[in-house]
Amino acid sequence: MIKEKNAEFAREFQKKIPFVGHLGIEVDSIGDGKAVLSVTVKPGFTNSFGTAHGGLIMSIMDVALCTAARSQHADSIGVITIDISMQFIGVGKDKLIAEARVLKPGRNTVFTEGEIRNTDGSLVAKGIGTVRVRTAEKEK
Repeated sequence: MIKEKNAEFAREFQKKIPFVGHLGIEVDSIGDGKAVLSVTVKPGFTNSFGTAHGGLIMSIMDVALCTAARSQHADSIGVITIDISMQFIGVGKDKLIAEARVLKPGRNTVFTEGEIRNTDGSLVAKGIGTVRVRTAEKEK
């Protein structure tokens, strides 16, 4: 029951982030400490080579890592990326699929990792991030 509550919280929280909606990032699945998101590479989201812009790749990775962390913290008011490191490995095209997971959970600090792939399975990027969990008591 708690896992479903956390997943529902994470899914609903995405709707509160206008930038995520602007990019068209979709939540494909959320589990306990895991998230799969996707985004279509529209013409306005490409670089001079016609492939996914690095900013789009970074954005979906950031959202995926935070969603994975958020999936374990339905009692939070949100999460904030403290640090993110990316390795760009291949070109992104058509539709990007980001898979993220929690490496080490924590009450306030969560360590995460993820990959972004094209629909054909080819690797676009890998990332690792540290996420801060924000609780209502810290906001007082």
